[in-house]
Amino acid sequence: MDDLERRERLCAWFAAGHRDLPWRRTRDPWAVWVSEIMLQQTRAASVVPYYHRFLARFPTPAALAAAPIDDLLALWAGLGYYARARNLHRAAGEVVARHGGRVPDDPEAFGALTGVGPYTAGAVLSIAFGRPAPVLDGNVERVLTRWAREGGDPKRPPLRDALWARARSLADGPTPGTLNQALMELGATICTPRTPSCLLCPVVEGCAARAAGDPEAYPRKVARAERPVERYVALLAGPPDGVWLVRRPDTGLLAGLWELPMVEAGPALEATAAAAGFTVDPAGERRGVTHAFTHRIWQVDVVRATGEPSSEHFPTARLVPHDGLADAALTGPALKALHAWAVAGAPQRRGAGRAR
Repeated sequence: MDDLERRERLCAWFAAGHRDLPWRRTRDPWAVWVSEIMLQQTRAASVVPYYHRFLARFPTPAALAAAPIDDLLALWAGLGYYARARNLHRAAGEVVARHGGRVPDDPEAFGALTGVGPYTAGAVLSIAFGRPAPVLDGNVERVLTRWAREGGDPKRPPLRDALWARARSLADGPTPGTLNQALMELGATICTPRTPSCLLCPVVEGCAARAAGDPEAYPRKVARAERPVERYVALLAGPPDGVWLVRRPDTGLLAGLWELPMVEAGPALEATAAAAGFTVDPAGERRGVTHAFTHRIWQVDVVRATGEPSSEHFPTARLVPHDGLADAALTGPALKALHAWAVAGAPQRRGAGRAR
């Protein structure tokens, strides 16, 4: 089966029926762009409510560019990977400043915007503007490596370069947006990591991995470094109707989000907390939560405390009433900590998790 026949079959399969997702009902480049940013590292089902809320609040790049970053982070809370939100906020400002508020259809101009990499550029340019630009996400990687039964690490050259070249060749034809969406849909629903539904695949005849009987062996699994574990103590303090929160630095992990005052775990908790303005009972109850990031794991013991955060240790601290927690851009660990102690007003959202 050559690539021309693959294209025809994939596009016909996609046109005949696919998941009814809201971003597939539009060719508005801003809406497509927003959806592609949200979908990175996040399941489609989790994205849908965020997508609707986002576009209701920020229907254009200009609307987002004019909004404070805190408004965006509060709306984004729960999607994770917050650098995506900050980059999108900066890029919206660039669209206003450089392109009169209109998302550019020129590949060089769009690719120069903050946070726009090759995948995002390919998805938006092909779906919204019909340009023959390729996409290569995890789903497409899986499909392409199985077709050719390619070994190696798809995240590294030379295989990475070969896969991009194959995706570019496939996109070079009519309706590139449909073709790219079909590839992504095939990987998400049929050519899945485990127990792929090969008999339902529209291009199964051309799949070398299926012919060899080992599709689940591709892409090749590459050993990843074990994530280090970092341990902290979070201090839950405040009046009966509120809680003290502190803002994280503007750069780095969870930049700009709000969390409980935290100190590194250690044997001298009482003294460490006192230096930060709090009093704790070292023998008091601790409720632990675990939060996994891409490159590290946090284990946090949450303890009740009295007092107020010292301005020296926590210059950004503020007292937030329980009925205002839903509007705060809380970190995932902070939300888990609040739920561990059943704090009234703690929002229910993706990422809240369970206490360990």
